[in-house]
Amino acid sequence: MSLTAMSGPEFQVQKRDFIAGLEKGLAVIEAFDQDQSRLSMTEVAQRTGLTRAAARRYLLTLTQLGYVAYDGRMFSITPKVLRLGQSYIHSARLPRIVHPQLHKLAHALQEASSAGVLDHGDVICIAATTAGRVVSATLQPGTRVPAYCTANGRVLLASLPQEKVDAWLDEQHLEPLTPHTITHKDRLRIEIARARAQGYAAVDQELELGLRTLSVPLKNLRGDSVAALNVSVHAARMSMSELQDRCLPALLQVQSQVRNLL
Repeated sequence: MSLTAMSGPEFQVQKRDFIAGLEKGLAVIEAFDQDQSRLSMTEVAQRTGLTRAAARRYLLTLTQLGYVAYDGRMFSITPKVLRLGQSYIHSARLPRIVHPQLHKLAHALQEASSAGVLDHGDVICIAATTAGRVVSATLQPGTRVPAYCTANGRVLLASLPQEKVDAWLDEQHLEPLTPHTITHKDRLRIEIARARAQGYAAVDQELELGLRTLSVPLKNLRGDSVAALNVSVHAARMSMSELQDRCLPALLQVQSQVRNLL
């Protein structure tokens, strides 16, 4: 099988080719997050489903390689882990195509903008620019935000077949991040369907209070949604109707321009 064929969410590696040790090592790295930046050996074992002995071996190996630091009691991720993300940002085709267009969009509107891709229950930011307006700490490459309460997440979910949306919703635990967050699954299903029908999603302060976002999918020539692009504003500066009237035409223009490039 060629390497070019080994991609996409439907690809399944054969058991004899699967390296379980690599999977577990990456799971140990992913155990650290914003809420838990320092973990004990026992906590890593609990978060990854590994035995304490296995977690110890992976942590010590990652410490030897320089990806994890140990202070005698707790483990933490080192800046060397950023190399993994930089490898994608600097080598992947998608960020290289999207970033110049995103930069033009943000500076034309003088509003913050970002692009993201769907990863299970989250959206990962692959490119962002503030255009001088810092509206959210989530608008930077590498950050993860829940898909259910973000505009980028909803337009990406809207691109999936309905049966996959239903299966995805069944797996999610919807937390009220703000008083505006939609946590009822049937209502969220309606919002995703609305985004599919309209071709865009608008989210009003569901991720963060004061943050309003408008998003469109970025599609390739086959019509596949490969990413989503948004504009984000402070609620005190712009109403939802103003956000749509002012920013949607520009978002749709970028959507059209990058279609031939993706």
